[in-house]
Amino acid sequence: MAILALILVTAVWGVTFVQVKDAVALYPLFAFLAVRFLIATGVLVVPGWRRMRGLGVKGAAEAALLGVLLAAGYALQTAGLSRTTVSSAGFVTGMYVVLTPLIALALFRSRIRVGAWIGTAVAVAGLALLSGVHAGSSTGDLLVLGGAATYAVQIVLMERYAPRYDPLALTRVEMTAAFVSLALVAAARGDFGVPRGWTVWGALVVTGVFASALGYLFQSWAQRRLDATRTALVFSLEPVFAGIFGFALAGDRLGLSGWGGCVVILAGITVAEPAAADVLRRLIPSRR
Repeated sequence: MAILALILVTAVWGVTFVQVKDAVALYPLFAFLAVRFLIATGVLVVPGWRRMRGLGVKGAAEAALLGVLLAAGYALQTAGLSRTTVSSAGFVTGMYVVLTPLIALALFRSRIRVGAWIGTAVAVAGLALLSGVHAGSSTGDLLVLGGAATYAVQIVLMERYAPRYDPLALTRVEMTAAFVSLALVAAARGDFGVPRGWTVWGALVVTGVFASALGYLFQSWAQRRLDATRTALVFSLEPVFAGIFGFALAGDRLGLSGWGGCVVILAGITVAEPAAADVLRRLIPSRR
């Protein structure tokens, strides 16, 4: 169930890629992200208010750290995207799949199974095929790599914090911290204004409610049961879903290399995590 929850989260992130791409062409990106996390905070602020007491000062600080890391990851990735190609940014962002076990090993001496290492290597090869790995700006690629490393740290720390606290309380503080961090950046840039039009508001509602509030709530719940490496591997499905929904909704064409990358990523997850393979077999209907 934990793996299935994370697969559903990556599917939501994949479909919102199309919406966000259209929305940020009409509304400043940092302001968009700030409003997105404001909506997420509002969704989580009402239910289970008494659960906040279980966090304590230490839990609130740890949840806030997760939120700041989340905001920093979005900020670095966005800054890099403006300086490099989309294909390069897509591949470099996917490097959190390999950075996560390395960071877990460095910070906490976590033991990583041989199968997980092999699956990670296969998944990275699939990301390279999916993205095309076109040459981009070295400065932009380094910024995006910083974002990927930040996402990896967030996943590793979530593995430590999630079992200690109530998922709803943890996610609520995380979303609030992300909102405050991004709002400060947006205000400093003078980006804030009233969002207008269904394209922007539709993306804000979907990303705020489903991709952020529920998505990161599911992550908090799932990482009480899964380690950071397996979580990162399942998250490598995000570019697969983005390609599928881009094909279905935006007329994108992946080509042979792109579809081959999707298959290789699925193969990497299957090698690294047999339970994920069982879930994927149930989700993907067989031909008869």
